[in-house]
Amino acid sequence: MTASQRPEPADPGGRTTTDTDPIRVSFRRYAGVRTRVLEVGPQPVESTDRTPRRMLGKRATARGQVKPTAPRLVLLHGYCDSADTWRPVLELLAAAGVPAVAVDLPGFGDAQPLRPGPMLPQLDAFTAAVVKEQAVLGTVVLAGNSLGGTMSLRAAENHRLPVAGVVSIAAPGFVDSWLIRTVARYPLPLRMYSALPLPIPGFLVRAVAEQVVPRLLYADSAAADAAQVRRFTALFPDYRSTTTRLEQARQLVEELANAYRLEEVRVPLLVVVCGKDKLVSAASGRQLHALVPHSRLMVREDWGHCPQLDDPVEISELLTYFSAGASRPSKIAARVAAEVSEDTVAG
Repeated sequence: MTASQRPEPADPGGRTTTDTDPIRVSFRRYAGVRTRVLEVGPQPVESTDRTPRRMLGKRATARGQVKPTAPRLVLLHGYCDSADTWRPVLELLAAAGVPAVAVDLPGFGDAQPLRPGPMLPQLDAFTAAVVKEQAVLGTVVLAGNSLGGTMSLRAAENHRLPVAGVVSIAAPGFVDSWLIRTVARYPLPLRMYSALPLPIPGFLVRAVAEQVVPRLLYADSAAADAAQVRRFTALFPDYRSTTTRLEQARQLVEELANAYRLEEVRVPLLVVVCGKDKLVSAASGRQLHALVPHSRLMVREDWGHCPQLDDPVEISELLTYFSAGASRPSKIAARVAAEVSEDTVAG
């Protein structure tokens, strides 16, 4: 079902479900941006009119739900990706009863577009709003791939956010690949492409994308999932959209040059390095690990840029194990979660 065919949620919680799909779909608004949310795991227990208010206390949300004790995984995708990249992992987390949400970041998937101007501050505000909403329901652990890894790290730098831990997978901006460096330092090829007298036909753009995407995202392009490849190539339907995405990528790479204040990261951090990553080099993850002394490093030589697609079983187990250890209750986290409970926005 495509985004244009997907029905609007009908129930009060904004969710649509099927008997076979464990992933609940909703449309919500964070920091003024309407987006799509994929969610799994036990739903919060509904309070009733017969439940004494004193028994709920601060654990009752504005929507009449009792805060569970299980940690909440918030999964963030990379550039030109969407929450669908986490679907295989979400299905496994659902089977294990682990609460998790994946969201379309602004400008991607079914989310509203980014506004003109710097991109990272907009993504920061969006990520903060998601964290605050989920913190009302449980301890929040962030896991991000590529750009999502950047946003997870930046959220951990903000001590006002109740983040209990971060898994950063192939976050860019440290020691990046030749391809990312080319986009940042040599924009001339992009300008030449944009200035061609005759636009490249759309069918040719899509044909090239179908060949390039599997090689960039997977460790083994031959093992690429056809549905996932089609989802990526749909982002490049024609010449004009391709030039827009390339220019946006160039702006993002420039912003990544000053994206981090890693001395502010004090929560548990797991840095995942992927040996067959063609976009973010293994040296980048090792550099991040060196810059955050208390972090842990995991190196998988057989993973590509999106290991949630290469090996969803291992990634789901990794996230479950890490979140269980990182999200042990603390008085500080509970206090911060209570303070932000009124900021929850759903629509």
